Amino acid sequence: MPPLPAPVLDHLVIDGRDRMDAAEATWRALGFALTPRGYHSMGSANHLAVFDTDYLEVLGWEPARGLARPDLSDYPHGLNGLVFKSDAGPGVHDALRAAGVPVEAPVRFSRPVVLPGGAQDARFEVTRLPTGSASIGRVYFCHHETPELVWRPEWRAHPNGAVAITRMVIAAADPATVAGLFGRMFGADALTAEPGGAALLRAGAVLIEVLPRAAAAAGLGAALPDAAGRADFMALIGLRTSGRERTRAALAAGGVAGVVETPERLLVPASSALNVALAFEG
Repeated sequence: MPPLPAPVLDHLVIDGRDRMDAAEATWRALGFALTPRGYHSMGSANHLAVFDTDYLEVLGWEPARGLARPDLSDYPHGLNGLVFKSDAGPGVHDALRAAGVPVEAPVRFSRPVVLPGGAQDARFEVTRLPTGSASIGRVYFCHHETPELVWRPEWRAHPNGAVAITRMVIAAADPATVAGLFGRMFGADALTAEPGGAALLRAGAVLIEVLPRAAAAAGLGAALPDAAGRADFMALIGLRTSGRERTRAALAAGGVAGVVETPERLLVPASSALNVALAFEG
């Protein structure tokens, strides 16, 4: 059997759906220095908030261009995409298939990146789990053929001081089911069982926490996203910052409402961040 991939986070995807202008404005108000809007060859549009080894992607479509990716319309606004790093080629696909994980054939696509010297195509190869096979949203693997067109130094300085993704929280009606999928993808040893039914997956430098819905609600309170009828959903992104004062000032300048500060973090409610809670820690 081919070796299973190692779990390393590549990026997280926040759906702006057909309101990309409003989504861009929201995330700029949160203090992120977003990349210029990009247009994928498969029809979607995006902005990135780039860090050293990972990034956040605000993804959607422009109605005037039509809906070329109907898979995006299946999900509400919010954090719906969990993307792991992969190598090129069929390795991940073959390993997942051998492990009994439903998986689609790798797909290659691109988007132009406008640079001072002219436009160049950023190219990607993704291997996806089929729509609906993961209860938490879209789960897939991404290989960057042109990483130099994504992780550019001029895009990594954010007014809010964010420098890295540290964790992601999943709220699940049955955490064991979500953990079971991760176990088939990466091996049972990649997961740690926690008291109360929670499970932890270390994805490189990022900790993915699968919590019972009641525990996630208790921890986030009014900051919890709208589940929009879903039993399982991605609820929170944790971010390391270069300084609490810088983050506080950026959120105030952006007029971000409902921020709660504790000794551990600045917590932005999902209602102010496109239906995903943000925890700025550091």
